[in-house]
Amino acid sequence: MIPLALDEVAELAPGRLDRAPDAPAEVTGLTIDSRRVAPGDLFVAVGRGAEFAEDALAAGAAAALVPEDAFAALAALGRAVRERSEARVVAITGSIAKTSTKDILAALCRPHRRTVAAEGSQNNEIGLPLTLTRIEPDTEVVVVEMGMRGVGQIAELCATARPDIGVITKIGPVHLELLGTLEAVAEAKAELIRDLAPHGHAVVPAGDPLLEPHLEHVDAEILHFGPGGDVVLRTFAPHGDRSTVELDAFGERLTLDLPFASRYNAENLLAALAAYRALGLALDRAQDGASEIRLSRWRGEETELPGGGLLINDAYNANPLSMAAALEHLAERAAGRRTVACLGDMAELGPGAAAYHREVGAAAARVGVGVLVAIGPLARGYLEGARGIPETHWAHGLDDGLATLRRILRPGDCVLLKASRAMGFEEIADALTVVSSEPA
Repeated sequence: MIPLALDEVAELAPGRLDRAPDAPAEVTGLTIDSRRVAPGDLFVAVGRGAEFAEDALAAGAAAALVPEDAFAALAALGRAVRERSEARVVAITGSIAKTSTKDILAALCRPHRRTVAAEGSQNNEIGLPLTLTRIEPDTEVVVVEMGMRGVGQIAELCATARPDIGVITKIGPVHLELLGTLEAVAEAKAELIRDLAPHGHAVVPAGDPLLEPHLEHVDAEILHFGPGGDVVLRTFAPHGDRSTVELDAFGERLTLDLPFASRYNAENLLAALAAYRALGLALDRAQDGASEIRLSRWRGEETELPGGGLLINDAYNANPLSMAAALEHLAERAAGRRTVACLGDMAELGPGAAAYHREVGAAAARVGVGVLVAIGPLARGYLEGARGIPETHWAHGLDDGLATLRRILRPGDCVLLKASRAMGFEEIADALTVVSSEPA
């Protein structure tokens, strides 16, 4: 972290600041987890974190801050570090694929620029400042995520991060319980474009009618990706757990070898490449970082199952758009194996939730899913829409769902796990993986 004087910390973040004996004048790192304290860190107590302030000091923290307002304190500290840096900040938001697009862009940048990127899905009023306070004096590129639950929240994150480049991955039915309509979702996401630094770059899907009204009269260069845009996917060729893509990017033809086999992540690559170009990086060097792409946990993770089977763990989160993409990937990845889609509730879809679940069930039928296991109260809707699927099952919760899977799975099956975060589907993945790894 770019050092901050403890006296400045006290001014920026009112509260109780306990300094270690012989504490240095500056802090050189920040954490909210006393178990991750490194010498010279500032520990900031969030929630019940005040109970661990003494532990943080004992672990070597230079100081422990118990702020009056934890969110405001983190924002002020993150903003102070960002203001001391000349790094270009890329902010990514959207209804799907924020984290995967971030992972891809960070990998593309690292061979060419000293890069800091958000860990996992650090995209809120806690995670964003934690990313910014990892900026070092020599950092050149910072890639952050911005999530939102309502109007005005991305604007608040922009005030902290001051992004130069803004990426909107896609607008879709998420957070409808709070926002009500897709138009409102687009308005909330478009705060990122409105609040870019002067003469910045906006990276958006080509031809999205929900976003187009928000692109008028903005002081930013607009770059489009997808059909009709500046970066277009021409061919996608999966081979095993890898793939090769051919793209047109800003008038150049590129062929890239990728360490994943999902078409939807190849499409996420388009947005990342547009941001990569906006950073002034050479497209003909993109393969340097493309080979090193590593996606965050539970986003299409693959584990071998008995008898040549495969588990696709895409359990981090779900909405109708990402469900449809994951089902298409399941069908493509199966390569003739029986397909088993284990799908859980999709959250925060508002009054239209039942219809969205039926639509996903219909999508599963269209791609030829062989077995559908629906878990959760809302997941019954999948079965209503899944006409034509030979075998369907419903379970109210994880335990019953896991028992169903264990009963029906056969050696060689290709299995997809996907649900909204609240469902905790990683427990099913862990259980199936443990079983598959046990010696015969």
